[in-house]
Amino acid sequence: MKRLLYLGNGRKLQSVARLDDRFEGWGLKVDRFWAWNDEFPVGLDGYDGIFLSGSPHGAYEDVPFINREHDLIRQAADRKIPMLGICFGSQILGSALCGKDQVFRRTSCEIGYKDLPVTAAAAADPLAQDWGDTVRMFVWHNDEVRADHPDMVILASSDDCPNQVWRHRTAPAWGIQGHPEITRSQAPVWFEENRARMVQDGGDVDGFIAEADEALDAKIMLTRFAEMISRD
Repeated sequence: MKRLLYLGNGRKLQSVARLDDRFEGWGLKVDRFWAWNDEFPVGLDGYDGIFLSGSPHGAYEDVPFINREHDLIRQAADRKIPMLGICFGSQILGSALCGKDQVFRRTSCEIGYKDLPVTAAAAADPLAQDWGDTVRMFVWHNDEVRADHPDMVILASSDDCPNQVWRHRTAPAWGIQGHPEITRSQAPVWFEENRARMVQDGGDVDGFIAEADEALDAKIMLTRFAEMISRD
């Protein structure tokens, strides 16, 4: 059974999405480490893939676990270990592999369900190749990964963020700014759990609950990642 290193960067090791459990359901042995609490594996030997979760932190912050995670990402890239990051996970991948100036604090929050235009590059991407012209998912971020680095291949964008989904040009690393991991049934729980912060960021939480979406096309990227690890 192939092994996945799951790095939890949030205030809790497991989020409402329980994506670590889903990776196990897709046939992977998942080793969970709570990076937020400075828990990391001794080394990367034996790992076939790495997942990096979201976090309320910024990838540019001088925090011990964030600095340590930067080093781990670079080591994994040197070993060609596939990596997938969501939200903060995408940002820290961009920071570690393309430079800390790639991530910046936005002047306003982008929040809500959006149909993201998909680029031509997605057609040849192993994780995004099944997408059509657009892919729908919930986005919520105050930080952003710049889209102008030569090692970044942009797979999807939005009207307010040119880098919503990307992959690294040479390393097997993918970043998703939005939240495809949230299911339709989990969405109301997640929205209520974060109501105060979402309202502060300009979100219509009741509206989000009413339009909760399964975002099935976006989830293809998650299952493709699990399949790629299982196959390689």
